Amino acid sequence: MLTGTISHWRQQLTGGAISPAELVEEIARAMEERNPGINAYLSWDKEAALAAATQADLSKPLGGIPIAVKDNIAMLGQPTRCASRMLENFVSPYNATAVTRLTAAGAIPFGRTNMDEFAMGSYGQNSAFGETQNPAAPGHVPGGSSSGSAAAVAGGMAIAALGSDTGGSIRQPASHCGVVGIKPTYGRVSRYGLVAFASSLDQIGPITQNVEDAATILNAICGHDAKDSTSSTVPTEDFTAGLGKDIKGLRIGLPQEYLSSGNSPAVSAALEQSIRKLTDLGAEIVEISLPHAEAVVAAYYIIACAEASSNLSRFDGIRYGYRAAGTNGLDDLYSKTRETGFGPEVKRRIILGTYVLSSGFYDAYYAKAQKVRSLVAGDFAAAFEKVDLILGPVAPTSAPKLHDASMTPLQTYLADIYTIPANLAGLPGISIPTPVAEGAHPVGIQLLAPHFAETRLLQAAAALEKAFQ
Repeated sequence: MLTGTISHWRQQLTGGAISPAELVEEIARAMEERNPGINAYLSWDKEAALAAATQADLSKPLGGIPIAVKDNIAMLGQPTRCASRMLENFVSPYNATAVTRLTAAGAIPFGRTNMDEFAMGSYGQNSAFGETQNPAAPGHVPGGSSSGSAAAVAGGMAIAALGSDTGGSIRQPASHCGVVGIKPTYGRVSRYGLVAFASSLDQIGPITQNVEDAATILNAICGHDAKDSTSSTVPTEDFTAGLGKDIKGLRIGLPQEYLSSGNSPAVSAALEQSIRKLTDLGAEIVEISLPHAEAVVAAYYIIACAEASSNLSRFDGIRYGYRAAGTNGLDDLYSKTRETGFGPEVKRRIILGTYVLSSGFYDAYYAKAQKVRSLVAGDFAAAFEKVDLILGPVAPTSAPKLHDASMTPLQTYLADIYTIPANLAGLPGISIPTPVAEGAHPVGIQLLAPHFAETRLLQAAAALEKAFQ
């Protein structure tokens, strides 16, 4: 089992204790030994990684560090399947900007991680190529949709990984697997090369073993990109600059809506412990309200499914991807290709999205959901006039059991209630693991910050992480 953070392996590499090629071999051995029981990876190309390792520039910030990449983020010459039969044989002809920037920082992109199909799922059970297991809580879900990325890091098969977050898909699996996951401000990281689920909500971010590693990767992948029309022009900064600084005097909001009786005892205990630790560090906990919190799940699933209905219409069997055989005419080709190429959850969301965009229901559902989105953003704007950060759970419970027959699609959607708001408002959020008692399952705690305040967010997250240790 591979252990060690980016900074640990950087010291080993620059000190000559190990070469980049030897580190690639170490990770490949861990994959071969552990992946059959976890299914965190869909594939990996060791020869390509070894070739990159021979050219690794150890003077760069991520020089020689292999990093896993979620299967919906394009990698040149590698499969980009989105864990779907629809793209089972698709090989990307280009790199996503995030991958290009990792490479420019010296990293070695290595391995395609499993995920919920087209990033639609909270539990990691919707992949066309088999569900991912939770190495930190056997028999329980790893969270989704970046299930493979979190499981690879938690399971000692990756030093760090890239994921994507549309409604909590980085933070949820990070919480359930006991690792760190950050969703940056919308527009901080280019979406060029990220296969779209919901374009106004999707964002790429890292899943790592600690906060410092997350900051290091953000330094590499953030920044304006002309290839993405939603990419922000706000200047980037050194996200490691605040690490190690105290948080005395920081005002941290605690929404009363997040103190729900629906939270499990473990989640409530983790939240209470976090409040104590932050108070001990000199932060001030301030009670706040997010009045439209109850409406976020409904608004999110209307907006996200509407955008998915549009984005996934390109997968029709004509230009690339899966094409059904034995069809009779164009309409039959479209219908059979999408019927057999997409999994049940993807089809469910396409149908919902098409319904809310139809002429008879657009105003009743989609337009209202967009109004709720504006109200949610306004709630956060008002809150951040009073506080510097917001504290809350990542999910109402720790990882549910695998194959829980009592879980309906609606119940799985409600698991995102605490992570969705950051996506609707475009805010940065981070999941930090709390201490786990023997025999218990990981529980993450979430911090949210105003737009483009990642340095402050990481400063507080690092302080809380250290206090937990």
